[in-house]
Parts: sequence; C-alpha cells; structure tokens
Amino acid sequence: MSEPTRRRILRQSALAGGTALAVATADAVPAFGRARAAAADAVAAAATVSDLDAITVRPADTRYQELIRGTNQRWVGRPDYVRLVYTADQVVDAVREAVTAGKRVAVRSGGHCYEGFTTDPEIKVVIDLSELADVSFDAEKRAFVVEPGAWLSDVYTALFKRWGVTLPGGSCPSVAAGGHIVGGGYGALSRMFGLTVDHLYGVEVVVVGKDGTVRKVLATRDSDDPELRDLWWAHTGGGGGNFGIVTKYLLRTPGASGTDPAKLLPRPPAELLTSTVTWSWEGMTQAGFKRLVKNYGDWFAAHGAADSSCLDLFSQLKAAHRSSGGILMVTQIDATRPDAQRDLDAFVAAIGKGVPVTAKTATQRLPFLHATKWPGFAGGDPTLRFEDKSAYMRASFPDDQLTAMYKHLTRTDYSNPAALLLIAAYGGRINAVDADATAVAQRDSVMKLQYLAFWQDASEDDKHLAWVREFYRDVYAATGGVPAPGRVTDGCFVNYADIDLSDPDHNTSGVPWHTLYYKDNYARLQKAKATWDPRGVLRHAQSIKPQAGR
Repeated sequence: MSEPTRRRILRQSALAGGTALAVATADAVPAFGRARAAAADAVAAAATVSDLDAITVRPADTRYQELIRGTNQRWVGRPDYVRLVYTADQVVDAVREAVTAGKRVAVRSGGHCYEGFTTDPEIKVVIDLSELADVSFDAEKRAFVVEPGAWLSDVYTALFKRWGVTLPGGSCPSVAAGGHIVGGGYGALSRMFGLTVDHLYGVEVVVVGKDGTVRKVLATRDSDDPELRDLWWAHTGGGGGNFGIVTKYLLRTPGASGTDPAKLLPRPPAELLTSTVTWSWEGMTQAGFKRLVKNYGDWFAAHGAADSSCLDLFSQLKAAHRSSGGILMVTQIDATRPDAQRDLDAFVAAIGKGVPVTAKTATQRLPFLHATKWPGFAGGDPTLRFEDKSAYMRASFPDDQLTAMYKHLTRTDYSNPAALLLIAAYGGRINAVDADATAVAQRDSVMKLQYLAFWQDASEDDKHLAWVREFYRDVYAATGGVPAPGRVTDGCFVNYADIDLSDPDHNTSGVPWHTLYYKDNYARLQKAKATWDPRGVLRHAQSIKPQAGR
C-alpha cells in the first residue's frame, strides 16, 4: 500500500476538523504555491463524503470557479461539471459516464497547460486528477509509482526522503507529474541523468475502445504485445490529452538491476552549489549584449554532448526586457565533487568575457531538497496571464538571431519587466538516447529557449501577445517565423504548447506543427492514437491525429 502524501494527510486532517492545516501548508509549500495548495485543501475540507469517493462539482458549487481554470489565467472553462477523483477505478467510471452521455472530456492534473486545451467551450466534463497524488514503490514490478496529481515538489521529497533517489524533472514545484512526464519533462539534473521519460518503465492508462468500452491497461517497455509497447512509447514524449488518461507512472532507470529501490533511479548530489549573476542593462550596448548571449550559447554548444565535462552544471540565462533593469544568470553544480567551485567560476568568467558591464555575483551551498525549491529556478505565479513560445537549439546563436533578440528586449514602445527570453541548458545525457527510442525526437540539442511575457490585466492581452509573437517571428525570420529543424534549431517543445504553430499567419515555414514537436516520430504516434483512442475521446487543438485508414 502506498504511503500517504503530504496533501492527503492535510486533507484527512481537514475532514477531521484539524487545526494544523494552515500551518502545515505554509511550512511545506513555497510562497508562490501556497495559494494553490490552500485552495486545493479548502476543496477537500469542504467535502462531505469520504475521501475515497469521487466528488462532482457543478457550476452552483463554490468550488467550481477554482476547478475550471489552470495556472494561466487567460484560460477559463465552463464544463457541465468537474469530477474530482481519488482512484484509477473512479477515472474509469468518470470516463464511462461521460462517453455514455456523449459529453466531450478533458483531463487535468496540475493545470499547467500553456494553451486552452482543457478549457475549450466544447468540453463538458473535466476529470481532475489533482488528488490522485501518491508516490510509492511497487516491489513486484521493481518500479516507483507516481500518480499524475503529485506535484513535482512532493515527488522529489518522497523519492529522496524514503529512498535517496530522484527523477530529473522540472524546477517549478507546483507542476504535477501528469502532463510533465508524458511530454518529456526536463529539469536541472537532466544533463546528468536525461529526461523524465528516459526513466519511464510503464504507464497505467484508462483507454476507450472502438466499441466504447472503458478499461485500464498497463503498458511497459517490456510489453510483449507490440500495441502495448507502442502505448508505452507514446507516453515517452507524446504529450498529454492524446491516448488515454494516465493513472500511474512506473519509473525505473533502464538497465537498473536488483531489488533495492535505492539503485533503481538516479541518486542526486547531496549538495548543490548555486550561483546568481546579474548584469545591469545600464551601460549594456548592443555589442555587449550579443557577446553575452553568444558566450552562453558557445559554452553549451561545446559542452552539450553526452560525454562532455561539467554535465552536473545546469544554468538558465534570463534576458528580461530592458525595463526590468537587468539580465540574470542562475546556475547550479554538484557541490560534492572535486573542483566544483573552480568549474563554476570558470563558467561564470567565460560567459562574462568581453561584456562591458561588471556583473554582481552571489553563491550559496544548498542540500539537495532545498535546492529543488531554490527561487533561482523555481517560479510561477498562478494569478497571472502569460504567453510562451519555445525553441530547441542545436548550435550557438547566429548573428541575425542575436540582433533580433536585442531589438525586442530593448524596444521603447513596449515596457514589461516580466517579459523575457529564457535560455536553459540542455543536452548532456539527454543526447545519449536515440531519436526514435522515445517519442522525444530532439536528441542532439544543447539549449532550450522560452519567449515569455506575464501580465495581469486582460485588457492588455493584445499588447503582450503581439510582443511575444513579433519577437519570435523576427528571431526565426530566416526559417519562416519558427525554429524549423535544421543546422541551428530543431523545432519546439510539446509541453510548452503553442497554438500559433498551427496558424499559417504565424508559421510561414511550410513545416507543420506536428513536425516541429515530434519530427519523424509523428507517424508512430498516429498509429498509437488510432489503436488506443480510435473514437477520439481525448482531443484538443493540437492532439495527435490518427493515421488515415486505421
């Protein structure tokens, strides 16, 4: 039996009238996540049934407004009801009920979908997996079991405290495992250990057959049935809301042997050395900016192979709009290995070489779990609206891209301190895996980019959307306004969903959206879609389209 998660303990305390709920939540959750945690626990506290019973929340219910939206406040749905579930069998029942009634279904775990895929007006039933959140170990299968509603912060805490291991997932604590893993999630340890899906042994999935039969199936990398193996493979980067509803992720590193849980997933560094470097925009010339970003790109291009040195070094360069006042670089490295400080200092010096602004630098040594909550990487404000676009980089930045970056980050007709280009380290052990071994096809990239703007006022949507779109279009003007697969760029990250990739007004490259996400792996994903969701029960604006004739 799985151990209770922190949120399940809090929920039971609330149902019992415990008074420690608010204190425990405040202590356990980073400040930016407290609002979501408090709201989730309030939903549980208000329930009048056992926590083993599914809960149906309709528009008249006070909980409805909380449950019809995710993190991006641009997207708010209006389903007939939201079904909060606590078991996989309740997911089966919820899907069967919706299919029988002919109601369009969507699934939500953590609510971090960047587009409105779960809030489409045609969606009448949202199945909320946020309380399906246990982390456990299955001795028979020799695999860790992570349920889709578990926040990454809870996953890291449970895996490390109970077994001393981790998963190389993302740095935002309130992201849930559900959508993160299936899209090929990555994070601060991915250069050392690969992607989350590189450790995915199996999935328990609720699927709907051609005749409308709803059932649970277990698909693993060892499945003898080729269709089951295709279903496992489809979940190694195929993206959420496509093939079925995942109710369990089974995790074990390929090649790991024995029965000791402590040897079946990676062991993280005991301590991390963190660094924050800030360059002021004051005095930053165009040549200086281009030198800074090019230095960064050159370093990771030189250290992006699977056998490179310093694979324990992960970094993000956050080039915020000039109105923010500064450009930030945050970095971590394994503090326990010899020469960690020397290598970190050398990295910082290499990035700043030739830049005409003196940087301010601060370092800190943190134990592993504390580092997973370090605000240098962790972030997210669930009260904001945002737009995000992505790109994989196979090489350092050409001059035309650097010129476009400087132009848009210094525009005087637009001012937003929360608008930025985020360049994240990538590659390393990620690139040790073949492009067709998982659904993640981008296996020789060295950086991953995000073009971002955050804001609060809905009346400003057009202004901020225009800035992000124009920025992105100009950086990739040579390839039709998108980072088409080629020598320098290699498409887009499906977990940073971007509906503009499907719009010929924004994507003039002639490269379809599914090639930007999946490249040559799309045909196999289509085959899995036709087999496992032949009725198209799960679909959205960029869902996998079944192969014709199947």
